[in-house]
Amino acid sequence: MTSFDEIYDQPDPRDFFRVLGRWNYQTPQHAQGVFRRMAAARARTAHTAGPVTVLDICCSYGINAALLNHNLTLEDLYAHYASPQAAALTTAELIEWDRAYYAAHRRPEAARVIGLDIAANAIDYALAVGLLDEGFAENLEVAPPTAALRRAAQPTRLITITGGASFLSPRTFQPLLAAAHRQVWVVAFVLRTGSYQPIAEGLTPHGLITEKAAAPTYPQRRFTSAHEQRHAVHAVIAAGEDPRGKETDGYFHTAVHLSRPTKDTTAFPLDTLLLDV
Repeated sequence: MTSFDEIYDQPDPRDFFRVLGRWNYQTPQHAQGVFRRMAAARARTAHTAGPVTVLDICCSYGINAALLNHNLTLEDLYAHYASPQAAALTTAELIEWDRAYYAAHRRPEAARVIGLDIAANAIDYALAVGLLDEGFAENLEVAPPTAALRRAAQPTRLITITGGASFLSPRTFQPLLAAAHRQVWVVAFVLRTGSYQPIAEGLTPHGLITEKAAAPTYPQRRFTSAHEQRHAVHAVIAAGEDPRGKETDGYFHTAVHLSRPTKDTTAFPLDTLLLDV
């Protein structure tokens, strides 16, 4: 895959939206309704008052939190950060502008969101503009979580991922699930070019079974080259999936994987959580 590493840890997200907008990156928009329905389901089963706590892994600049908790679309964010007004601001000025922007669009039923990412600048931005309630720049693939992250994870009811699952292993998830006071749902939008099975197997000891939605699949972004497309098509076939009408049409595609206790699979069928009904 083409590397976009340089845009993930800037002082603000303008380059992120400028570069990925060029390739029609769209996974967070597909996730918006899914995550809202899952957060609402977790809130209905909670035994404590207050908003549900969501932990977003590979949270970057807090984009999933922005879409989960605000009356905004991903297209709104692309337009916002590509605007002449945004281009004219320093990072400090943009942070002030964004703080007011997100406050004006805040949903009354907003979830409490914890962000986890190795990109310290992105975490700092998301905290500064109020998208994250807590944020941690830690890499659980190489080191255990800090005591502060363990404490923050205690009330977690839902873990979300829209990017980065391909670079993760059970090492990231297991200490977070161990720290949580109650069983957690884990929902991930996973590229069809790889396998989620090692993570799913790592969640099983925590009482979570993983369902993979056969349909729908969700476009992630356009390919940057014919070479990238060929590689993706071959990887999808190797994974036992059919690329026709998906990767063959020019886009990476993701599938939803939801891990949760067995009893919840009947109380909240996966298809009802994916579809806007």
